[in-house]
Order: sequence, then structure tokens, then C-alpha cells
Amino acid sequence: MTILVIGGSGYLGREIVRQSTAAGHRVAATFLTHRPHTDGAQWFPLDVRDRRHVGEVVATVEPDVVINAAYRQDDWTSTADGAAHAALAAARAGARLVHVSSDAVFSGNAARYDETAVPDPTTPYGAAKAAAETAVKAVTPHAVIARTSLILGDGASAHERRVHALATGETTGALFTDDVRCPVHVTDLAAALLELAAPAHAGIFHVAGADALSRHELGTLIARRDGLDPAALPSGRRAPTGLPGPIELRLDSTATQQRLLTELRGAYRFLA
Repeated sequence: MTILVIGGSGYLGREIVRQSTAAGHRVAATFLTHRPHTDGAQWFPLDVRDRRHVGEVVATVEPDVVINAAYRQDDWTSTADGAAHAALAAARAGARLVHVSSDAVFSGNAARYDETAVPDPTTPYGAAKAAAETAVKAVTPHAVIARTSLILGDGASAHERRVHALATGETTGALFTDDVRCPVHVTDLAAALLELAAPAHAGIFHVAGADALSRHELGTLIARRDGLDPAALPSGRRAPTGLPGPIELRLDSTATQQRLLTELRGAYRFLA
């Protein structure tokens, strides 16, 4: 199978590329500015805001599956228009599309969000992700839209690096005790996305970890795993800060998990 990973140079994209090549697939991937030093994949420079160029890359690769993991939180065009460009190119090439979305499409006002929940974003990024979902569904009705949450790994994710910086005093700030997400391990997420690339799957899926934790609880687990002092982590509450976006956001992946062989482990397990 030939797989094209758009956004292959990102944290999630690199793991998808790694697992795809390890499985023996022919893999092509794109990068915006820096080409990763990764063996086994054919790399293409690509700005997803350029519809023509997206189409050219897809036509050159002739993929069976396109996995779109590209986004920029501060850029509507990359996140929303870029997703539409990827969907159009995949449809023209007759390729299956797996589009990676986010729990940011929700406000956090509900106790939990399953796959039937209707997006109600409260931030520009969440609105861009919701618009991307709408475009994907309109252009490629049989695509997979996979919403995920905070992505962690074995030390290289942005949140893990921040925990280290806070614990060692390299930076200032606080980990909020009331900012709740359902973290997922990057290897679990990538494996689930590759499973969902099979023709049997279409529609909305929630691919998040089984445990809901606050940023501070999560930081404590990371610190303990990595031999740092959890007591050194500063804490605070997000609600009084007035920062935009949802505070407590629990993505329910129960229905998706029932269709997957990949276990979506909770953070209490993968950070043990």
C-alpha cells in the first residue's frame, strides 16, 4: 500500500511515517520548512495553503491512502483551507483520506463528547478545525475524521518538554489543576490512524486516551516517570486567567475503541 502523510515532519506525522515504513508500506511524506532525517520515506516540500501544489504532490505519489496531519494553530488557511485542498486532491486521485482533527472543535460545556456530538468551538483554532471537518465531509463523504486530544510520547512532546522546563526552573508558569484533557500516546494514535485507513472505516472517530487528567496531574506523572521532583511543578487554576478555549474537555472514545485492535491507553498506564 502507498501512504502519503501530509504534515509528516510533525510530531504525530513522524510517528505515522515510522510505523508505516516498519510495516513495509511505500511511504511518501511532506514537510513545510525542515526535511526530517528519516529513512524509508520519500519527502516532498509542501505548503498546504497552495491548492495546486497539494494536487501535484498527490498526483505524483499516487497514494492509496492520504493521512492529513498538517495544521497550524495560528493560521486558519493552513488548518481549514489546507484540509479542503487535501480532500480535493485525495478525491481526484481516488485515494482514501484520513483527516486528523481535534477536541478543540468542542466548547467543553458538556460533561463528555462522543462521536455523535456536534462541534461548538469557542476559539479560532477550534473553528478552523470544525470548518476543516465540514469541508472533508462535503468533498470526501467516505473519509475518516479522527478527533484526538493532547498528544504525548516518551519525552519529546511539547507538554513533556514544558514539564521538564518547569521542574528544573528553566521557565516560569504553572500547570493548571482545572484544565482537563484525555491524553493519548503518539504511538497508539498513529497505530489507530493506520487501522482506520482500511476501507471498512468511514465517518467520525474519537481517538484519545482512556483517562481524563488535569495538566498538573499529567505533569506529576511525567515528572515521576522521568526522575524529576513533582513538588517542583508550580500549579494554578486556569479559570481565573480568562484564557480562551475550553477548560474541561473529555473526549469519549468508547465507540471507536470497540472497532480498533489498537488499545488507546490512558495516561495512568503509559506514564507508569
